[in-house]
Amino acid sequence: MTGLLEALFWLTSTLTVLPYLIYPILLYAGVKIRGRSGEVSEPAEWPTVTVVVSAHNEDAVIENKIRTTLALDYPRDRISVVIVSDASSDATNEIVSRLAEEDGRVHLVELSEHRGKTAGLNVAMETITTDVVVFTDANAIFAPDALREISRELCGDNIGYVVGSALYSDEPGSTAGGNEGLYWKFELAIKQLESAFESVIGGDGAIYGIWRRLYEPLAAEDINDFMNPIQIIGAGYRGVFSASARAFEDAANDFGKEFRRKRRIVCRTWGALLRYGIRRLYRANPRYTCMLFAHKVVRWFTLLWIALALGANIALLGFDGPAIYVLTLGMILLSIGLAIAGWVHSLRDPRVPAYFGIPYYFYLSNLAALLGIIDYARGNRYVTWQHVRT
Repeated sequence: MTGLLEALFWLTSTLTVLPYLIYPILLYAGVKIRGRSGEVSEPAEWPTVTVVVSAHNEDAVIENKIRTTLALDYPRDRISVVIVSDASSDATNEIVSRLAEEDGRVHLVELSEHRGKTAGLNVAMETITTDVVVFTDANAIFAPDALREISRELCGDNIGYVVGSALYSDEPGSTAGGNEGLYWKFELAIKQLESAFESVIGGDGAIYGIWRRLYEPLAAEDINDFMNPIQIIGAGYRGVFSASARAFEDAANDFGKEFRRKRRIVCRTWGALLRYGIRRLYRANPRYTCMLFAHKVVRWFTLLWIALALGANIALLGFDGPAIYVLTLGMILLSIGLAIAGWVHSLRDPRVPAYFGIPYYFYLSNLAALLGIIDYARGNRYVTWQHVRT
C-alpha cells in the first residue's frame, strides 16, 4: 500500500511541475542539441496582407486600430483591413463604414446576429484573397514593423503560421494585470524555445499570421488561434514565434474577468482538441503532440494533480512514511495558505504583494482551467464572447 501511495505522490508531483519546470528544461536542452536556425532573409517581394480584426462593440478603440494599422511600415498597396463586426450594437459599424469611405483598403464584414468570433472569421475568410492573413484584436496595437516581421518569417522554409509577441500593460494596483504580466513573460520564453525546437504551440488572438491558403473553416465553438495552427501542423507545416512582431494591449484590470476568460478559453480549446482527434494529430506530428500535452493539457489538470498529491502525502504520513513527506506536506499547505491569504488581501486591497499574489494567481488560473474542462464535460459551450474590458 505504501508503495502505491508513494508512486501516486511522485507521479502527480511530477505532473504538477512538468509544465513549469521540467518542460522548459527539456526544451532548452533540445534546442541546444537540435535547434533550428532562426535566420530568415527578407523576401524579394512582400506578400499581400489582410489584417482581420474581430470586433464586438468596439467603438472606443476601433478607429485608432484601423488608422494605426494602415500607417504600419508596409507597402501601402499590399495591405488591407477587414473588420468583422459580430452584431455590434454600438457605433462600431458606423465608424468602420466612414473609414471605408475614406480609404478603399478598409472593409466591413457585418454579422446580423451575435454568432461569435470564429463564425465571424469563417465568413470573413471567404471574402479575402490576399497571400497572408494576420488576425488581431481591436485593442491590440501593432508596432510599426510588425507586419514586415510576420511576412518575413512566413517566407521561411515550410512555415505555415507566425505568432507575434503580445505585450501587456496593466493599471497601477491591478492584481490580475501584474500577475498576468509575470505569467506572460514565462509564456513568451517558452514560445521562443518551442519555435527554435519544433513549432510554437497555438497562436495568439492579439497577433498571428498565416498563409491564406492554409485556413480551413472551423466549428463555431472552436477557438481559432488554437485550432487553426493545429490544422496547419496537420498539413505538414511549422509554426514559429517572432519576438520582433510586437503588439501592445492592456491586461484585464479585474481578476474576475480574467478568470472567466481563462475558463471559457480552456473549455473551447479542450473541445477543439477532442474534435480534431489526438491520435490524428499524433500521426501528423508526434513531437508537436507531446509538446502540446506538456505545455497545455497537463497544466489544465494541475489542481487535480495537487489534490491527489496532497491526499497521498497525508496518507503516507498515516503509514509512518519517511520524514521527507512532512516537508512536502508543509510545502503544499504553505502554497495553499499563501494563495488564500492573497485572496483575502485582494478583497480589501487590489495591490496584492507578489508573495501572496503569485500563489493566488497560480491557483485561481488553474481553477479556471479545471472548471473549463468540467464545463465541456457537462455540455456547456462558449461561442459568443465579451472582451475583458467590459
